[in-house]
Amino acid sequence: MAINTKQSETQKPSLALALVPVILTLALLGVQIFYFGDFTPHIPLAIGLAITALVGIKQGLKWKQIEEGIFHVIHVSMPSVSVLILVGMLVGVWIASGTVPTLIYYGLTLLSPQIFLAAAMILCSVVSLSLGTSWGTVGTVGLALMGIGAGFEIPMYWTAGAVVSGAFFGDKVSPLSDTTNLAPAVTGTDVFSHIKNMMPTTIPAMLIALVIYLIAGFTLIDNDNGSFERITAITSSLQRNFEISAWLLAPALVVIVLAVRRMPPIPSLFAGVIAGAIVAAFTQGAGIHDILTYANSGYSITTSSDAINSLLNRGGIQSMMWTISLILIALGFGGALERTGCLEAIISAIMTKVKTFKGVQTSATLTSVATNLVAGDPYLSIALPGRMYAPVYRGMKYSTLNLSRAIEEGGTLVSPLVPWNAGGAFVIGALGLSIGDGNFENLLYIPLAFACWISPVLGLIYAQLGFFSPKATEEEQARWKKNNELVMDYSTAK
Repeated sequence: MAINTKQSETQKPSLALALVPVILTLALLGVQIFYFGDFTPHIPLAIGLAITALVGIKQGLKWKQIEEGIFHVIHVSMPSVSVLILVGMLVGVWIASGTVPTLIYYGLTLLSPQIFLAAAMILCSVVSLSLGTSWGTVGTVGLALMGIGAGFEIPMYWTAGAVVSGAFFGDKVSPLSDTTNLAPAVTGTDVFSHIKNMMPTTIPAMLIALVIYLIAGFTLIDNDNGSFERITAITSSLQRNFEISAWLLAPALVVIVLAVRRMPPIPSLFAGVIAGAIVAAFTQGAGIHDILTYANSGYSITTSSDAINSLLNRGGIQSMMWTISLILIALGFGGALERTGCLEAIISAIMTKVKTFKGVQTSATLTSVATNLVAGDPYLSIALPGRMYAPVYRGMKYSTLNLSRAIEEGGTLVSPLVPWNAGGAFVIGALGLSIGDGNFENLLYIPLAFACWISPVLGLIYAQLGFFSPKATEEEQARWKKNNELVMDYSTAK
């Protein structure tokens, strides 16, 4: 098989050589995390970046070229890193303003403990769908839900799983989301057709997850007096230390209104910080220096309630630095793998082995998952397989909507499930899972984020059965020809 265009003049490494940095980096991560029991993947990823650079130099690249590849990916990710910084500020200031305490208070008094997990997933889905940002949802509504879950004595990994399921699923089908627009853009489809084609996996996965969270809620929560006494103690402590009022939800309303009006996320979140600072000053009596400290170093409070201290001593830019440094190193590693051609060599080797649509669909999904796992970048896990596999689908005369769904599910939904990925690192930092402090049991949020892994599994099942796998229409094929899209010669494929 061949692509009807000239091959790239850039020399690509052999498959064996391309696998060297991937295998060695995964081995180093395994030793660091599982042998030493130390979840700080920064240095293994940095060493992996260096190994990848050596592979590139062996292939004839100059360091300057490799450096450009590294910083190109980092540069593209700067808006996401900026969101991370703003979320840190937002958390510290919103706690000081009473916004987060008010959300926790109302959640504990109004929500039924048994339906909390299901309600948390639905709430995060709606907010993320409206805002178009999973990160913003996790860092704001998700944080408050973690506090409510703690009040109900639900293990935090269960709450985190429900938050992640809802937030990233809402992001996946929101026309305001960057990844939801990226997937159809790199595969040559339109965003609304892309969203419609994801419904066969999205709706069943959400319903299955909803049922599981409902069952878990009625199983995990006991209606004993001790649980209600704990909730009463937390709400009473919140009332003693903060002014509690519906008016304190104004900063959250500001962010939601700006997002609905399609303001970009960075100014929207910053407006939320300013609104929170104003509320903190006028309702909680915070001074200017206090507010600046909360935004930078996080909120700090000492009460007679250990639960309140655990819930509210957090936030600030500095609390996000561990996560930001991990994201930057992981993205740099991904950029190096892309620039040196290692990822392309691995994907090209895969494509020579698959001869059927179900094989290509499976490979595209798993390639996005593997790119998330190795490169640590959700955007790269969508863009690279999207570019590489699109000509194969066209050659097989299957709609590239199949591909856009595969890379969206393998990219967007799997991202928060990989702890050293940008998405996973953000979730761990924003929700205060404290994995770096040795609380490895909180990694159980990964299998408990049911919606995030059930959806791609359903997609793989559909591919094997031929369900919801549209062929390319004559109109779509005409568009490929008109736009001079690459088409792989796959005339012998079935």
